Amino acid sequence: MNKQHNSFRLRLDETRQLVEERYWSNDPIEPLIHQYHLGIDKILSDIWDLHVPSTSLSALYAVGGYGRGELLPYSDIDLLVVSENLSEEKDQIENFLRDVFDLNLEVGHSVRDPKACRKEAKKDLTVATSMDERRFITGNEHISKTIEIALSDIEIWPNKNFFEAKLEEQKARHKHYDDSEYNLEPNVKASPGALRDIHTILWVCQKIYGTTNPNRLVNMEVITEQEREWLVRGRNFLWWVRFGLHLLTGRKEDRLTFSYQRELAARFSTNDTSDSQSLVEQFMQGYYRHAIAISEVN
Repeated sequence: MNKQHNSFRLRLDETRQLVEERYWSNDPIEPLIHQYHLGIDKILSDIWDLHVPSTSLSALYAVGGYGRGELLPYSDIDLLVVSENLSEEKDQIENFLRDVFDLNLEVGHSVRDPKACRKEAKKDLTVATSMDERRFITGNEHISKTIEIALSDIEIWPNKNFFEAKLEEQKARHKHYDDSEYNLEPNVKASPGALRDIHTILWVCQKIYGTTNPNRLVNMEVITEQEREWLVRGRNFLWWVRFGLHLLTGRKEDRLTFSYQRELAARFSTNDTSDSQSLVEQFMQGYYRHAIAISEVN
Protein backbone atom coordinates (compact mmCIF):
# COMPACT_ATOMS: atom_id res chain seq x y z
CA MET A 1 0.00 0.00 0.00
CA ASN A 2 2.88 2.37 0.71
CA LYS A 3 4.07 1.81 -2.85
CA GLN A 4 0.61 2.82 -4.11
CA HIS A 5 0.61 5.90 -1.85
CA ASN A 6 3.97 6.93 -3.27
CA SER A 7 2.64 6.39 -6.78
CA PHE A 8 -0.31 8.71 -6.14
CA ARG A 9 1.94 11.37 -4.59
CA LEU A 10 4.28 11.12 -7.57
CA ARG A 11 1.38 11.56 -9.97
CA LEU A 12 0.18 14.60 -8.02
CA ASP A 13 3.67 16.12 -8.13
CA GLU A 14 3.94 15.44 -11.85
CA THR A 15 0.52 16.97 -12.51
CA ARG A 16 1.44 20.12 -10.61
CA GLN A 17 4.85 20.34 -12.27
CA LEU A 18 3.33 20.05 -15.72
CA VAL A 19 0.79 22.83 -15.21
CA GLU A 20 3.43 24.98 -13.52
CA GLU A 21 5.74 24.67 -16.53
CA ARG A 22 2.87 25.50 -18.86
CA TYR A 23 1.86 28.47 -16.73
CA TRP A 24 5.32 30.07 -16.74
CA SER A 25 5.40 29.47 -20.50
CA ASN A 26 2.32 31.69 -20.64
CA ASP A 27 -0.05 29.03 -21.96
CA PRO A 28 -3.76 30.01 -21.98
CA ILE A 29 -5.16 29.76 -18.46
CA GLU A 30 -8.54 28.17 -19.19
CA PRO A 31 -7.27 24.86 -20.66
CA LEU A 32 -4.53 24.84 -18.03
CA ILE A 33 -7.02 24.87 -15.17
CA HIS A 34 -9.11 22.27 -16.99
CA GLN A 35 -6.08 20.01 -17.34
CA TYR A 36 -5.26 20.29 -13.65
CA HIS A 37 -8.74 19.44 -12.37
CA LEU A 38 -8.95 16.47 -14.76
CA GLY A 39 -5.61 15.24 -13.40
CA ILE A 40 -6.90 15.43 -9.83
CA ASP A 41 -10.13 13.73 -10.91
CA LYS A 42 -8.15 10.79 -12.27
CA ILE A 43 -6.03 10.40 -9.14
CA LEU A 44 -9.10 10.47 -6.89
CA SER A 45 -10.95 8.03 -9.14
CA ASP A 46 -8.08 5.55 -8.93
CA ILE A 47 -7.92 5.84 -5.13
CA TRP A 48 -11.69 5.31 -5.00
CA ASP A 49 -11.40 2.15 -7.11
CA LEU A 50 -8.86 0.75 -4.64
CA HIS A 51 -11.35 0.85 -1.79
CA VAL A 52 -14.90 1.03 -3.12
CA PRO A 53 -16.20 -1.84 -5.28
CA SER A 54 -18.01 -1.17 -8.54
CA THR A 55 -21.17 -2.66 -7.01
CA SER A 56 -21.35 -0.03 -4.27
CA LEU A 57 -24.26 2.34 -3.75
CA SER A 58 -21.97 5.34 -3.23
CA ALA A 59 -20.66 8.09 -5.46
CA LEU A 60 -17.96 10.77 -5.28
CA TYR A 61 -18.65 14.38 -6.27
CA ALA A 62 -16.55 17.52 -6.53
CA VAL A 63 -18.19 20.58 -4.99
CA GLY A 64 -17.24 24.22 -4.48
CA GLY A 65 -14.57 25.59 -6.78
CA TYR A 66 -13.46 22.06 -7.58
CA GLY A 67 -17.02 21.27 -8.62
CA ARG A 68 -16.97 24.25 -10.99
CA GLY A 69 -13.69 22.98 -12.44
CA GLU A 70 -12.03 26.10 -11.02
CA LEU A 71 -9.12 24.32 -9.39
CA LEU A 72 -5.75 25.98 -8.89
CA PRO A 73 -2.52 24.33 -7.69
CA TYR A 74 -3.18 24.80 -3.96
CA SER A 75 -6.94 25.28 -3.90
CA ASP A 76 -9.09 23.32 -1.47
CA ILE A 77 -10.30 19.99 -2.81
CA ASP A 78 -13.94 19.96 -1.69
CA LEU A 79 -15.49 16.50 -1.87
CA LEU A 80 -18.98 15.14 -1.30
CA VAL A 81 -19.60 11.42 -0.89
CA VAL A 82 -23.24 10.38 -1.21
CA SER A 83 -24.23 6.85 -0.27
CA GLU A 84 -27.50 4.95 -0.19
CA ASN A 85 -25.81 2.27 1.90
CA LEU A 86 -23.71 4.29 4.33
CA SER A 87 -23.87 1.83 7.24
CA GLU A 88 -22.42 -0.98 5.12
CA GLU A 89 -19.90 1.05 3.13
CA LYS A 90 -18.66 3.39 5.85
CA ASP A 91 -15.30 1.63 6.26
CA GLN A 92 -14.63 1.65 2.51
CA ILE A 93 -15.36 5.38 2.29
CA GLU A 94 -13.18 6.12 5.31
CA ASN A 95 -10.29 4.19 3.77
CA PHE A 96 -10.68 6.19 0.57
CA LEU A 97 -10.64 9.50 2.47
CA ARG A 98 -7.61 8.40 4.52
CA ASP A 99 -5.60 7.85 1.35
CA VAL A 100 -6.73 11.21 -0.06
CA PHE A 101 -5.63 12.98 3.12
CA ASP A 102 -2.26 11.23 2.82
CA LEU A 103 -1.62 13.21 -0.38
CA ASN A 104 -1.31 16.33 1.82
CA LEU A 105 -3.98 18.15 -0.16
CA GLU A 106 -6.23 20.74 1.45
CA VAL A 107 -9.35 18.57 1.57
CA GLY A 108 -12.83 19.53 2.68
CA HIS A 109 -15.31 16.68 2.74
CA SER A 110 -18.79 15.61 3.73
CA VAL A 111 -20.37 12.16 3.66
CA ARG A 112 -24.17 12.00 3.48
CA ASP A 113 -27.08 9.92 2.32
CA PRO A 114 -29.54 11.58 -0.13
CA LYS A 115 -31.99 12.49 2.65
CA ALA A 116 -29.21 14.25 4.58
CA CYS A 117 -28.28 16.17 1.40
CA ARG A 118 -31.83 17.47 1.27
CA LYS A 119 -31.95 18.28 4.98
CA GLU A 120 -28.65 20.18 4.98
CA ALA A 121 -29.48 22.07 1.78
CA LYS A 122 -32.78 23.26 3.27
CA LYS A 123 -30.99 24.39 6.42
CA ASP A 124 -27.93 26.12 4.94
CA LEU A 125 -27.66 28.33 1.85
CA THR A 126 -23.96 27.54 1.44
CA VAL A 127 -24.72 23.82 1.34
CA ALA A 128 -27.58 24.42 -1.12
CA THR A 129 -25.23 26.37 -3.39
CA SER A 130 -22.58 23.69 -3.10
CA MET A 131 -25.08 20.99 -4.01
CA ASP A 132 -26.05 22.94 -7.12
CA GLU A 133 -22.39 22.98 -8.18
CA ARG A 134 -21.74 19.28 -7.60
CA ARG A 135 -19.90 17.45 -10.36
CA PHE A 136 -19.83 13.66 -10.58
CA ILE A 137 -16.34 12.14 -10.45
CA THR A 138 -16.81 8.40 -9.96
CA GLY A 139 -18.88 5.69 -8.32
CA ASN A 140 -22.51 4.75 -8.78
CA GLU A 141 -23.91 7.07 -11.44
CA HIS A 142 -27.51 6.37 -10.41
CA ILE A 143 -26.90 8.32 -7.20
CA SER A 144 -27.05 11.56 -9.22
CA LYS A 145 -30.69 10.95 -10.09
CA THR A 146 -31.47 10.10 -6.48
CA ILE A 147 -29.94 13.41 -5.35
CA GLU A 148 -31.92 15.35 -7.94
CA ILE A 149 -35.14 13.79 -6.68
CA ALA A 150 -34.20 14.49 -3.06
CA LEU A 151 -33.52 18.16 -3.83
CA SER A 152 -36.34 18.74 -6.30
CA ASP A 153 -39.00 19.83 -3.82
CA ILE A 154 -36.94 22.19 -1.67
CA GLU A 155 -39.12 25.22 -1.04
CA ILE A 156 -37.06 27.06 1.54
CA TRP A 157 -34.90 28.67 -1.17
CA PRO A 158 -37.32 29.96 -3.80
CA ASN A 159 -35.74 32.31 -6.33
CA LYS A 160 -36.54 35.51 -4.47
CA ASN A 161 -35.20 34.23 -1.14
CA PHE A 162 -32.10 32.83 -2.79
CA PHE A 163 -31.36 36.09 -4.58
CA GLU A 164 -31.87 38.21 -1.46
CA ALA A 165 -29.66 35.91 0.64
CA LYS A 166 -26.86 36.01 -1.94
CA LEU A 167 -27.17 39.78 -2.18
CA GLU A 168 -26.77 40.11 1.60
CA GLU A 169 -23.75 37.80 1.51
CA GLN A 170 -22.20 40.00 -1.13
CA LYS A 171 -22.92 43.25 0.71
CA ALA A 172 -21.24 41.90 3.85
CA ARG A 173 -18.21 40.72 1.88
CA HIS A 174 -17.86 44.02 0.01
CA LYS A 175 -18.08 45.94 3.28
CA HIS A 176 -15.23 43.84 4.67
CA TYR A 177 -13.10 45.05 1.74
CA ASP A 178 -14.13 48.71 2.07
CA ASP A 179 -16.67 48.53 -0.81
CA SER A 180 -13.90 49.40 -3.25
CA GLU A 181 -12.40 47.75 -6.32
CA TYR A 182 -9.32 49.95 -5.85
CA ASN A 183 -7.69 48.27 -2.86
CA LEU A 184 -3.92 48.66 -3.12
CA GLU A 185 -3.39 44.98 -2.27
CA PRO A 186 -6.67 43.40 -3.45
CA ASN A 187 -7.91 39.94 -2.65
CA VAL A 188 -8.39 38.39 -6.09
CA LYS A 189 -11.06 36.05 -4.78
CA ALA A 190 -13.14 38.14 -2.38
CA SER A 191 -12.63 41.88 -3.07
CA PRO A 192 -15.32 43.81 -4.98
CA GLY A 193 -14.92 43.06 -8.69
CA ALA A 194 -13.03 39.83 -7.99
CA LEU A 195 -13.83 36.15 -8.55
CA ARG A 196 -16.50 35.84 -5.87
CA ASP A 197 -18.55 38.51 -7.64
CA ILE A 198 -18.48 36.34 -10.76
CA HIS A 199 -19.45 33.29 -8.71
CA THR A 200 -22.39 35.20 -7.26
CA ILE A 201 -23.59 36.23 -10.71
CA LEU A 202 -23.46 32.63 -11.92
CA TRP A 203 -25.04 31.16 -8.78
CA VAL A 204 -28.04 33.42 -9.25
CA CYS A 205 -28.21 32.66 -12.98
CA GLN A 206 -28.09 28.92 -12.30
CA LYS A 207 -30.90 29.21 -9.78
CA ILE A 208 -33.17 31.45 -11.85
CA TYR A 209 -32.28 30.63 -15.47
CA GLY A 210 -30.90 27.10 -15.12
CA THR A 211 -27.49 27.81 -16.65
CA THR A 212 -24.10 29.39 -15.93
CA ASN A 213 -22.98 29.32 -19.56
CA PRO A 214 -22.24 32.94 -20.60
CA ASN A 215 -23.12 32.27 -24.23
CA ARG A 216 -26.51 30.85 -23.29
CA LEU A 217 -27.12 33.81 -20.98
CA VAL A 218 -26.51 36.12 -23.94
CA ASN A 219 -28.94 34.12 -26.09
CA MET A 220 -31.52 34.35 -23.30
CA GLU A 221 -30.91 38.14 -23.14
CA VAL A 222 -29.95 37.94 -19.47
CA ILE A 223 -26.62 39.64 -20.24
CA THR A 224 -25.34 41.47 -23.29
CA GLU A 225 -22.51 40.34 -25.55
CA GLN A 226 -20.35 43.08 -24.03
CA GLU A 227 -21.12 41.84 -20.51
CA ARG A 228 -20.29 38.27 -21.54
CA GLU A 229 -16.91 39.47 -22.81
CA TRP A 230 -16.25 41.38 -19.58
CA LEU A 231 -17.10 38.31 -17.50
CA VAL A 232 -15.00 35.83 -19.45
CA ARG A 233 -11.98 38.10 -19.87
CA GLY A 234 -12.14 39.21 -16.25
CA ARG A 235 -12.49 35.64 -14.99
CA ASN A 236 -9.53 34.45 -17.07
CA PHE A 237 -7.37 37.35 -15.92
CA LEU A 238 -8.20 36.71 -12.26
CA TRP A 239 -7.61 32.98 -12.71
CA TRP A 240 -4.23 33.80 -14.22
CA VAL A 241 -3.29 36.07 -11.30
CA ARG A 242 -4.52 33.64 -8.65
CA PHE A 243 -2.74 30.72 -10.33
CA GLY A 244 0.50 32.70 -10.20
CA LEU A 245 0.00 33.58 -6.55
CA HIS A 246 -0.36 29.89 -5.68
CA LEU A 247 2.81 28.98 -7.54
CA LEU A 248 4.86 31.85 -6.12
CA THR A 249 3.85 31.08 -2.53
CA GLY A 250 3.48 27.29 -2.67
CA ARG A 251 0.15 27.58 -0.88
CA LYS A 252 -3.41 28.84 -1.25
CA GLU A 253 -2.91 32.60 -1.56
CA ASP A 254 -5.44 35.18 -2.75
CA ARG A 255 -3.95 38.49 -1.65
CA LEU A 256 -2.14 40.37 -4.40
CA THR A 257 0.49 42.08 -2.26
CA PHE A 258 2.99 44.61 -3.57
CA SER A 259 5.79 42.04 -3.81
CA TYR A 260 3.66 39.64 -5.88
CA GLN A 261 2.46 42.50 -8.05
CA ARG A 262 6.10 43.26 -8.91
CA GLU A 263 6.95 39.63 -9.61
CA LEU A 264 3.94 38.88 -11.82
CA ALA A 265 4.27 42.17 -13.66
CA ALA A 266 7.96 41.54 -14.38
CA ARG A 267 7.53 37.92 -15.45
CA PHE A 268 4.87 38.59 -18.05
CA SER A 269 5.53 42.09 -19.23
CA THR A 270 5.88 42.62 -22.97
CA ASN A 271 7.20 46.10 -22.29
CA ASP A 272 10.93 46.67 -22.78
CA THR A 273 11.14 49.14 -19.91
CA SER A 274 13.34 48.25 -16.96
CA ASP A 275 11.31 50.52 -14.67
CA SER A 276 9.70 48.02 -12.28
CA GLN A 277 7.37 50.67 -10.87
CA SER A 278 6.03 51.43 -14.33
CA LEU A 279 5.45 47.71 -14.98
CA VAL A 280 3.53 47.34 -11.73
CA GLU A 281 1.40 50.39 -12.50
CA GLN A 282 0.47 48.97 -15.92
CA PHE A 283 -0.27 45.57 -14.39
CA MET A 284 -2.53 47.01 -11.68
CA GLN A 285 -4.29 49.31 -14.13
CA GLY A 286 -5.24 46.16 -16.02
CA TYR A 287 -6.45 44.56 -12.79
CA TYR A 288 -8.63 47.56 -11.90
CA ARG A 289 -10.13 47.71 -15.41
CA HIS A 290 -11.26 44.10 -15.08
CA ALA A 291 -12.55 44.64 -11.52
CA ILE A 292 -14.64 47.65 -12.57
CA ALA A 293 -16.07 45.76 -15.57
CA ILE A 294 -17.02 42.77 -13.39
CA SER A 295 -18.67 45.09 -10.88
CA GLU A 296 -20.64 46.69 -13.68
CA VAL A 297 -22.03 43.32 -14.78
CA ASN A 298 -22.66 42.35 -11.17
